[in-house]
Amino acid sequence: MGSWARRSALAMLDSTPVRTEVTGEFWALGHGPRAKDGDNPVNRRGRFPRPVPIGVSGGQPDVTAGTIGARVSDSKLTFALSNNHVFANRNDASRGDDILQPGRVDGGTDPANSIGTLHDFEPLRFCRALRCPDNRIDAAIAITSSDNLGTSTPADGYGEPQAGTTTATLGHTVQKYGRTTGLTTGLVSGINGTINVNYNTGTARFVDQILISDGRFSQGGDSGSLVVTQSSGRNDRRPVGLLFAGSNTHTIANPIDLVLDRFEAKIDGS
Repeated sequence: MGSWARRSALAMLDSTPVRTEVTGEFWALGHGPRAKDGDNPVNRRGRFPRPVPIGVSGGQPDVTAGTIGARVSDSKLTFALSNNHVFANRNDASRGDDILQPGRVDGGTDPANSIGTLHDFEPLRFCRALRCPDNRIDAAIAITSSDNLGTSTPADGYGEPQAGTTTATLGHTVQKYGRTTGLTTGLVSGINGTINVNYNTGTARFVDQILISDGRFSQGGDSGSLVVTQSSGRNDRRPVGLLFAGSNTHTIANPIDLVLDRFEAKIDGS
């Protein structure tokens, strides 16, 4: 739920052990502060020469700014991956809308800064009255090209994600590179989480989610960041999740395989 209470013993839900944990309210993290001069050695909020790196400012023209998480592809097309609330403005955008780099609050203008167009998104299902339908992903893709979008973070990031994904497990060390906080690390502290997430237009319930501890892992504007493992050798930089919400203690990510399966796509990486 949005604000969990800690208990000393495990509870049961549908015969499955569950642990409750204090988190505070969760909010979608697609709206970051305006850039300030000298904020970052690498200006993740500025305009990048094309092809743009992943992990930097972007969004639909009516959205302030979020993060372009990764380049993905199916058998025919190349896409930019982020959240619904970053690329599709919480269901209010239309297919074919431009996706900007940087996002509007960071100086992006339409159509001058377009790197692609909205292609598809998973609709968000908001709570109405006493009914809260389940959501599993907050995700969207935009048609782009290898001329407009690259596969690696800027030089101060983790580099290029691997193409092969992995499933989050408790205690996993993970990292992400995002528009607001850049490169950060955290620990997977929960899996299969059920969380109520606040958006400007309402509340949505998410199930089967990944919880990452450390309140410094993300801030507003990091929504859409790709979460990858921090390990060694072949287990390093393997995609785990798609960041979309957080509280003052935790970050929430959709399992990346749920996202990729929805769009029948794969990560473009090493």
